[in-house]
Amino acid sequence: MTEDDLIALFCSIDDFCQKFERELNQICIEEDTTSSRWWATRKSKMALSELMTIAVLFHSSGYRTFKHYYLYLVAPKLQPFFPKLVSYKHFNKLMKKLAFPLFMLQKNLSGVTDGVAFIDSTILTVCHICRASRHKTFKDIAKKGKSTTGWFFGMKLHLIINHRAEIVSWMLTPGNVDDRKPVPDLVRGLFGKVFGDRGYISQKLFSNLYEQGVQLITRVKLNMKNMLMDSLDAMVLRKRGIIETVNFKLKQVSQIEHHRHRSTINFVVNLIAGLISYSFDANKPRIRDLYFNNCLG
Repeated sequence: MTEDDLIALFCSIDDFCQKFERELNQICIEEDTTSSRWWATRKSKMALSELMTIAVLFHSSGYRTFKHYYLYLVAPKLQPFFPKLVSYKHFNKLMKKLAFPLFMLQKNLSGVTDGVAFIDSTILTVCHICRASRHKTFKDIAKKGKSTTGWFFGMKLHLIINHRAEIVSWMLTPGNVDDRKPVPDLVRGLFGKVFGDRGYISQKLFSNLYEQGVQLITRVKLNMKNMLMDSLDAMVLRKRGIIETVNFKLKQVSQIEHHRHRSTINFVVNLIAGLISYSFDANKPRIRDLYFNNCLG
């Protein structure tokens, strides 16, 4: 990331933080200094926007661990941009303050649909399946599940994106939750058509979504009776792989999945910061075919 990109990222986050903190101060009428809530603790030397920028920047830095990123990039090279930079140990303590502001920022960056969206889920393992019985950090939170690649232990990230590959909505569930269960909540407020894989086939789900003004379109299984499909819908369905590319970028580039978490709050901060980093990515996959514009029309 260049210096101009860093400044642009900070300005975008700082503009959000100014509005966020102003509205939050109106809600928090009286500060309780004895409370352990994040907004009632001692104010940090660093601004909230600086903390959030450093957390988001990690996911596009290329570093595999946050410690190496902070000690070998942020501390020695980015000090001029963050004059009140704190130590790595202290920054780790401040990370728990970022979950809610980052969540609100990600919601603010969510894309909108023009009547066409794609849905899918991806697994987020928290440890190897062989160590699931003695795993402690996500005990009673992560669950065993089975995907096309086999059994895993962790969580599931459910995504809906638009044709510009922007994240419209998302949800995190234990690994044993059926992909179809969170769909009604994910599509709330949407309209038009949602394209998914065969894992979302359900007559009951189709009927429920249709009542909400959303049409669920999937391929049929081999043992099912073939149904007639509009030619434009069939062509757009063939482009459903765009959400697989988004999942790949989130896990391999934004690094939303790794096995080094030592607390659930750090897992949440890492996940949301990764989603935000992807939202700022200028090289998102996209559909440029002319027939897609005809489908939207």
